[in-house]
Amino acid sequence: MVNDKKISSGFIYFFGAFGGILFGYDIGVMTGALPFLQHDWNLQNNPGAIGWITSSLMFGAIFGGAMAGQLSDRLGRRKMILISSIIFAVGSILAGISPHNGILFMIVARILLGLAVGAASALVPAYMSEMAPARLRGRLSGINQTMIVSGMLLSYIVAYLLKDLPGTMAWRLMLSLAALPALILFIGVSRLPESPRFLIKNKKIDEARKVLGYIRPNKEQIDSEITQIQETVNEEAKVNQKASWGTLLSNKYRYLVMAGVGVAAFQQFQGANAIFYYIPMIVEKATGHEASSVLMWPIIQGVILVLGSLIFLMIADKFNRRTLLTIGGTIMGLSFILPAILNLLIPNANPMMMVVFLSIYVALYSFTWAPLTWVIVGEIFPLVIRGRASGLASSFNWIGSFLVGLLFPIMTASMSQEAVFAIFGAICLLGVLFIRTCVPETRGHTLEEIEKIGESRRDKGKSAYLDL
Repeated sequence: MVNDKKISSGFIYFFGAFGGILFGYDIGVMTGALPFLQHDWNLQNNPGAIGWITSSLMFGAIFGGAMAGQLSDRLGRRKMILISSIIFAVGSILAGISPHNGILFMIVARILLGLAVGAASALVPAYMSEMAPARLRGRLSGINQTMIVSGMLLSYIVAYLLKDLPGTMAWRLMLSLAALPALILFIGVSRLPESPRFLIKNKKIDEARKVLGYIRPNKEQIDSEITQIQETVNEEAKVNQKASWGTLLSNKYRYLVMAGVGVAAFQQFQGANAIFYYIPMIVEKATGHEASSVLMWPIIQGVILVLGSLIFLMIADKFNRRTLLTIGGTIMGLSFILPAILNLLIPNANPMMMVVFLSIYVALYSFTWAPLTWVIVGEIFPLVIRGRASGLASSFNWIGSFLVGLLFPIMTASMSQEAVFAIFGAICLLGVLFIRTCVPETRGHTLEEIEKIGESRRDKGKSAYLDL
């Protein structure tokens, strides 16, 4: 437990969300480092190695999220975030000191780093939701998304500032510098309290009351919240005794599980991370300019992502989830398909045309599918299956991210970039069809109402989700 000195709620929320910046930095840092690493290790004709080096982080994240969720129930959210920050720092330094042509060493270091990234993706939202009052949870969830894309933008800016260093020093420093925000996170979180929900779950009521005293305005609110948390913990304990993995496939919950997991999977298979990981190589192939000389483009994409996340904070509760996902997915799909069509009709078209369309894709993705996927995953699963179903959705999301990162350079080595993005565009449109036919509207509905919609779908054998 932290010392008795009162800690401001702003300090708690800032460092609670700071893990998102670190998470985003590590996702984005290889975007700037890869052009230099590729040249230094002569990987231009080895798309398999490029794919594995890039995607190995997501491979580790598949397991990091699952392990962190279970360990945090035993050790606490705060302690697991501290452990994750140490793994962040170690993995970053190991990646930065990889021996020349040490492809396997780099992959192992990135898998280790991925364990921390996956853990952060599970722990930070959980910690924030358990610390925040109910009225702020939606907004703080959006702030976490903003912190993640801000971390990505920071990594792109760092890469741009370091691009004129000698090649081998540039990529090594880019990767190693992730240890610095990891250290800041460790120092900040070491002064944070444990989440009151974890403390109450472990019968530490007095400590939970002290923590809530930091972030709640009056004693009556604190007592009421402690009672509510105790009731929820007891209810979940009863639910967990009844639930099993087989429960996810039962007739009662199958449709809601398919909807939530499907949205999480589609978010990745739509190809967004192909842009975020490989935009310098995409621009290089489109224009002929060296990837290391076009590092302004990742910054442009990063700015678009941050602005989109801020737009989402303003519109999140003003439009139905399915409306935004339908509009976003449709325009995203067309942004990928139209360059392929125009390339067939106008073979000598300006190659930057495709990059402009990719920017339109990123703009729509940034305030629709990027944040709303996790809003729906948080809303759609009934209490009985929420823990297991949310974990399954997260795993499918990371699997999709891993496969896109691995396969994109291999696909572009055997076919045109326009053709590859047209495939992703078709997946975007399939995602829209999935939203229209298989996903209920969750905005403004209680968990009980959503559960009844799932039962209605099961009983009628037809779509019950026709409302926008």
